Amino acid sequence: MTVRNWLTLAVLVVDAAVLAVVELLFLPLRFDGYVLPNALGGVPVPLSALVAALTTPWLVSVAGRLSPKLLVAAAPLLAWIVVVAIFGMFGPGGDMVLISDWRSLLLFACGALPSAIVLGRVLATTLTAPQ
Repeated sequence: MTVRNWLTLAVLVVDAAVLAVVELLFLPLRFDGYVLPNALGGVPVPLSALVAALTTPWLVSVAGRLSPKLLVAAAPLLAWIVVVAIFGMFGPGGDMVLISDWRSLLLFACGALPSAIVLGRVLATTLTAPQ
């Protein structure tokens, strides 16, 4: 890999970590009158899960284009999982940022599962490609 590819991979990993923090902070978002209007009586809005489902697989696919190696292609996914786990359990000031309901599971499922599928596709195409 070239220096440019290493720098691109570093940006992808940092981007995955920042997105994980932002997704965790917006996880408790709901229509309750504080950030969103009180139009629906406090209905939760799983916007973080949607952002995770769109961005994390894209980061994995871009990393997979840099190098066919497993650790390079999986680096954004691994960074996202580690940040969600550590920052979610031991957040700022010792607070637990992961809330105890279905939105936390949805965030993890929407971030990790599509990314794992994309990672499998990246690895399968590199293994079956003619040498």
